[in-house]
Amino acid sequence: MRQVVLDTETTGLDIKDGNRIIEIGCIEIMQRRITGNTFHTYLNPQRDSEAGALHVHGLDSEFLQDKPLFEDIVDDLMSFLEGAELIIHNAPFDIGFLDHELSLLGDDRRIESVCTVVDTLQLAKQIHPGQANSLDALCRRYQIDNSSRSLHGALLDSELLAEVYLRMTGGQVSLDLNTAASSDAWNHVLPEGRKYAVLQPTSDELRCHMNMRTLISKQGGGAVWDELEQEEAHETENIL
Repeated sequence: MRQVVLDTETTGLDIKDGNRIIEIGCIEIMQRRITGNTFHTYLNPQRDSEAGALHVHGLDSEFLQDKPLFEDIVDDLMSFLEGAELIIHNAPFDIGFLDHELSLLGDDRRIESVCTVVDTLQLAKQIHPGQANSLDALCRRYQIDNSSRSLHGALLDSELLAEVYLRMTGGQVSLDLNTAASSDAWNHVLPEGRKYAVLQPTSDELRCHMNMRTLISKQGGGAVWDELEQEEAHETENIL
């Protein structure tokens, strides 16, 4: 089976705000082996990136001004993707942007008309329910070195996701700090009868925490506390 791991970087989070793709990175996998065959391009979006997005990827307008337009690379991209199984983390985001770029050209093709798609975020949530499943979290869980990921990059993120996908679907045992066994082992370490002080967060700390929760949710990380709160709310509704 031919698979292609794909990632994009964009000028912002929402196509409704006129945001565009600025980078596409693809890694080919054949028979569960990374072949070294890639597709990678930067794109001139003909607009500036939003401040939040620029902070994430660092690709400013000056760097992108001499890069090709999407229309210049679309046929090469579609040829690379055609017939493959696409592996994407938070697939609706990338597929939505790619389909939008096609529609801006008046191109009737859509990504899912030439490929099948596997969303590794949904897959990770099934394998690791109740845990953080961002790309960084999965790299830590599967002991994949992502130290070079100071900024997001489509090709680098595709390389990391390819490693994550192969380990996540290869039956390797991952480190899980939430299992009963690890919890019991930790309880044996705690001194019996010892009391611990509970420190309450300040208003500034709570505000910073809420801002970080919003950012994680936008990036498709699936924060653990959001899922736990939803479960607690559901249980409360059942009780009432």
